[in-house]
Amino acid sequence: MSLRQTISDDLKAAMKSGQSERVAQIRGITAKIKDLDVAARVKGNEVGDAEIVPMLRSMIKSRTESAAMYRDGGRPELAEKEEAEIATIRAYLPPELSDEQLAEAVDAAIAETGAATMKDMGRVMGILKTRFGADLDMGRANGVVKARLS
Repeated sequence: MSLRQTISDDLKAAMKSGQSERVAQIRGITAKIKDLDVAARVKGNEVGDAEIVPMLRSMIKSRTESAAMYRDGGRPELAEKEEAEIATIRAYLPPELSDEQLAEAVDAAIAETGAATMKDMGRVMGILKTRFGADLDMGRANGVVKARLS
């Protein structure tokens, strides 16, 4: 089942069970997916899971930043709301690689490209993106690659 269908089914289930907060959270996700659809329609493309997963990751990033700002501003109730949204969004992401698996993948990509300096980082990241696609959090991978090539 596609990610889009899973989200739609979860929305229907939340509506039937009267979970108004969860309904609002999932509707936020579907609104972002519709934004992707509109942008893709202009180009004549279809939006699949490969485009939805990075969008979900960016939603998590923005909500994490918002939660931190709310906590710093003395608004813990708003921070908790953002964190609840993060948990809902995270449920739709594929499981992340463990730190060990990520390190192994980065080491393999570095060995394959023969990368030695930061100038080679783009090639390493390209291989990782090709291998793992949307399943890889490129932000985490970026940090590991930088550490290895520094």
